[in-house]
Amino acid sequence: MAKLKKSARNKSAAAANGSSAELQARAQQLSHSLVESAQQIWMAGVGAFNRAQGEGSKLFEALVSEGMSIEKQTRKLATGRVDAVRDAVEDRVAGARARATDSWDRLEKVFEDRVQRALNKLGIPGREEVAGLTARIDALTAQIRRNEGKPASRPAAKKAPTAKKSAAAKPAAKKAAARKSLQKAARPVSPRA
Repeated sequence: MAKLKKSARNKSAAAANGSSAELQARAQQLSHSLVESAQQIWMAGVGAFNRAQGEGSKLFEALVSEGMSIEKQTRKLATGRVDAVRDAVEDRVAGARARATDSWDRLEKVFEDRVQRALNKLGIPGREEVAGLTARIDALTAQIRRNEGKPASRPAAKKAPTAKKSAAAKPAAKKAAARKSLQKAARPVSPRA
């Protein structure tokens, strides 16, 4: 039995040695394939980087020129639309301004009419009446200035052929004539229609 045990031990040791060698070989093979895969991936990355560098500048320039052409088209389109919108807004503003001016003028006219009616009810003369009175005052002022340089006009009195007025009667006649001319100038004037 001891022989049996010894032989079993030898067999298991041999099997263990054989499988250990197998495992080691397999591990080396996997390690080698991993290293090769990593190298291939690295080389693919370096190749992609090199190609991106070479074609990247060409691609960049192509993208810039395409962007410029799109910008030009967009500006033309936007400028045309902006002009159209500006014109439409200006037209609407002009229309609104005209309507507001008309409304304001009508409101102003209504206000002036109402104020004029209220002033007339209170007996205050209107613009036309004041203008007429002003013109009449100007005419009277001009007439007074013309008459200031002339002696007071007396109505033609009948002369008595031989009778002379006394010295005391002459100043009284002058005073009476002066009063009459002042009374005529001070009379209220009715407005002319």
